[in-house]
Amino acid sequence: MASPSIVPTDRLDRDMYLVLEDFSSGPAWRETDEDRTDYRTLISDLLSGQYDHPLRVVAFNPLEGWSRDASEDVAKDLEQRVAEGFEVTETVREFIERFTGRALGVQLLLPLRQF
Repeated sequence: MASPSIVPTDRLDRDMYLVLEDFSSGPAWRETDEDRTDYRTLISDLLSGQYDHPLRVVAFNPLEGWSRDASEDVAKDLEQRVAEGFEVTETVREFIERFTGRALGVQLLLPLRQF
């Protein structure tokens, strides 16, 4: 008969997000409390300037056994928030532009119609 696992699977069966940040000593994964690794908190922390120089966001789920680069998805979500009126720091703006490939706040001009 197999023994029950001592690993707390309820804590591992969720998607988690970590930020690679550029510190003065070089890039490092930002230390984050376990209860602050969910997507909503990540977006809130990026919008409120909790990260000085975010370089990349990685998502993972230990119980399901997957991980992926979530930087583009996060950047698109942040871009939408900026379009809704949220302000971001210059370094978060750079993060958004790097992963969406678009400059924020630049509107494309429509050609003038001749009448």
